[in-house]
Amino acid sequence: MSTLTLDVGGMTCASCAARIEKRLNRIDGVHATVNFATEQARVDFPDTVSPDDLVAAVAATGYTATLPTPEPAPEPTASPEPERDDADGWRQRVLVSAALSVPVVALSMIPALQFTNWQWLAFTLASPVVVWGAWPFHRAAWTNLRHGAATMDTLISVGVTAAYLWSVWALFFTHAGMPGMKMPFEWVSRGGAPHLYLEVAAAVTTFLLTGRYFEARAKRKSGAALRALLDMGAKDVAVLRTHGEVRIPIAQLAVGDVFVVRPGEKIATDGTVTTGTSAVDASMLTGEPVPVEVGPGDTAVGATVNVGGRLEVRATHVGADTQLAQMARLVSEAQSGKAEVQRLADRVSAIFVPIVFGLALLTLAGWLLTGNSVAAAFTAAVAVLIIACPCALGLATPTALLVGTGRGAQLGILIKGPQVLESTRRVDTVVLDKTGTVTTGRMSVVGVHVADGESEAEIVRLAGALEHASEHPIARAIAEYAGGGLPPVTGFENHGGRGVTGVVEGRAAAAGRASWLELPVPAGLSAAAEAAEAEGRTPVWFAADGRIRAVIIVSDTIKDTAAEAIDQFRALGLTPVLLTGDNRGAAEAVAAQLGIEQVVAEVLPADKVAEVKRLQADGAVVAMVGDGVNDAAALAQADLGLAMGTGTDVAIEASDLTLVRGDLRAAADAIRLSRATLRTIKGNLFWAFAYNVAALPLAALGLLNPLIAGAAMAFSSVFVVTNSLRLRRFSPVR
Repeated sequence: MSTLTLDVGGMTCASCAARIEKRLNRIDGVHATVNFATEQARVDFPDTVSPDDLVAAVAATGYTATLPTPEPAPEPTASPEPERDDADGWRQRVLVSAALSVPVVALSMIPALQFTNWQWLAFTLASPVVVWGAWPFHRAAWTNLRHGAATMDTLISVGVTAAYLWSVWALFFTHAGMPGMKMPFEWVSRGGAPHLYLEVAAAVTTFLLTGRYFEARAKRKSGAALRALLDMGAKDVAVLRTHGEVRIPIAQLAVGDVFVVRPGEKIATDGTVTTGTSAVDASMLTGEPVPVEVGPGDTAVGATVNVGGRLEVRATHVGADTQLAQMARLVSEAQSGKAEVQRLADRVSAIFVPIVFGLALLTLAGWLLTGNSVAAAFTAAVAVLIIACPCALGLATPTALLVGTGRGAQLGILIKGPQVLESTRRVDTVVLDKTGTVTTGRMSVVGVHVADGESEAEIVRLAGALEHASEHPIARAIAEYAGGGLPPVTGFENHGGRGVTGVVEGRAAAAGRASWLELPVPAGLSAAAEAAEAEGRTPVWFAADGRIRAVIIVSDTIKDTAAEAIDQFRALGLTPVLLTGDNRGAAEAVAAQLGIEQVVAEVLPADKVAEVKRLQADGAVVAMVGDGVNDAAALAQADLGLAMGTGTDVAIEASDLTLVRGDLRAAADAIRLSRATLRTIKGNLFWAFAYNVAALPLAALGLLNPLIAGAAMAFSSVFVVTNSLRLRRFSPVR
């Protein structure tokens, strides 16, 4: 199976998307999801189907589809062309139509303004609005008609055209066109004669055009986060060549190239720092405001900003393999998917238009059969057509998903798909891996205990010098604790994980386990080591000249924000569980500091899966937060998997949510954002459904003037999109 994303043109409502989706899914082996808000179709298809077949299927439905094309490398001298906004075309129609419609509405609604032959001026002004202003609706309705389908554009086109043609008939063939004709305005139009519907045709068109304009603007804003993510990268880069620096377009950068990043510049792509030290602002990718210090050997992420000194970086990933590109891909895939609630709305939209036409005909017949005038029956039927357009239903889910996932990307939270949102609502237990998730995953010195008569500063200096020659994480922690300016080591030897030996300033030194050193242990130091082991910490014994001089206590430290994150989980109604392969003493010591009551320690990766299954069997809905390869299976088993972006690719692939930064509070933020997005979707759908359910009977009973119906319909769509845009204001709890 292959996956392809098509750009679809010509869609105007959710029923359009439903028709295209249905047509694509008729092809054997094809599974397609069409998103009205993003105007894209995500298609999984077998090798027996070609991309051209998919494009032809969309075209057969009356719409256009284009295959994705690789973007050409930008020319260094070319100036970028301004991107055309879809809202521009709608704005032009809105302004012209509004200018022509206002006099028509004023003349029709205010009898005092109705001078002799006013109706002919209204007809002259309304005609361009109905023909040119409403042309997008008429064109879409005709296209759909040729393919035997009806959409909301059909409702609008038929409603506006009917109101206009009725008015034309009345003007030319009844006394409505006579000089001196007066027409009263009624909020609840009963179709009293004489009556023209020019103001309905013109104003409804203007209202609907205004709604489309605001929809286009809002859709543009809702996708702004993803576009900002894609635009975040550098456009060119200074690469070091044999003859000096050469500035080239970013598309020409290759893996292995060494490039220069000066203060204030963006890092061009993912790589490893080879020369220089600096602070890097990664807030655009991670949402974390504090710059990170980097130096030779450290990883540099593309699109982050160098705020300190000059760096030279060797490119390790370029193009689609960079972290920025992967983030953008995840966000795009999430936005093109559909939650279950959206599928319900799509099914309703697909059958809604034929039902509305049926209701309009029943309304017309019902009014005529009960002895009412043709004008009254016509008024009610037109109101039914105009009020019922299912725009709001089609926009309810995708716009909220666009904004929610986009805002998440800005905060360093990547939601892999809309189905994740449902999981976050039900989760009641959060299982936390210890190392790298709750703790930093880096060893550090937490205490130094020296024998009587020894200098702590001298011992730390000697031990740091000895351990500086080792690559072991514990050795690195001791060397970092000792600081710089350490003396050199000769005769260094690593003894297979038991310890190290060497000569420092002429003194034979050794560091490692007490059992390996086989030297007498001072009583005071033994008690300190036993206390450290009881708390899950690691004692490292240091000897010089054949005597144990000190014990250095090393431990994996708890992240500064872990306790705050646990409190946030509890505030969300989640019960925290610490799950680790580490020894029980270490696990319980960490849990005690964080206030976690449930601890499962000394487990293998397979046991982590079994523990998640056990919790699920007990009725818990489990979220799992982890970062290592050993967490991947448990992340996949959990109802909701959250991977720390500082972890392994395997863990990230197995998760539902990826947290770009290593801050555990981001997990709580992710759940809050997902729940807020789901609440917005459900709120949108409620109002969209409630609006149609409440308004249709009013229109059918003649209690809704078509003019008011058009304004209300346009408002419903704008309301749904505006409500979704509130998610842009989501902010983490700090």
